[in-house]
Amino acid sequence: MTTIVGDLMRKNVYTIEDSGSIQDTAKKMHDKKVSSLLVLDKDDKPIGLVTERDIVRKLCIKDVRTSEVTNKEIMSSPLITIDSKSSPSTATDLMLKYNVRHLLVIDDNSEDTNKPIGMITPLDFMRYEDYARDEDGKDTLEMILEYYI
Repeated sequence: MTTIVGDLMRKNVYTIEDSGSIQDTAKKMHDKKVSSLLVLDKDDKPIGLVTERDIVRKLCIKDVRTSEVTNKEIMSSPLITIDSKSSPSTATDLMLKYNVRHLLVIDDNSEDTNKPIGMITPLDFMRYEDYARDEDGKDTLEMILEYYI
């Protein structure tokens, strides 16, 4: 059986409002034990992603008060998506191409292709034994993990 992104992804995608404060976002990341949150606009449409890296690089090094900055101000956008039936090597290629560590997983066969069904990060590849042992994708995965850690 061929491994696909849908086999590796995390199905829980936690969200936050675009108008919410980064302080609330950091608290939610901590509580949910995740490194990113999907940002939704007032119509619940996905518009971006706030990652721990965004918080560190865009706020912490500038000594900005996190309670005064909104998610919309620092989120990464546009969202980079991948179909759940794509191969893991396609996912790693996208991560390298766009220099991202989080891909929003969608189902192209669904009525609503804008609705996320999961998220995939380099750590998800490492949790899946068969893919971690696959020599073909190992070099690409190692390149992503170099920047991840």
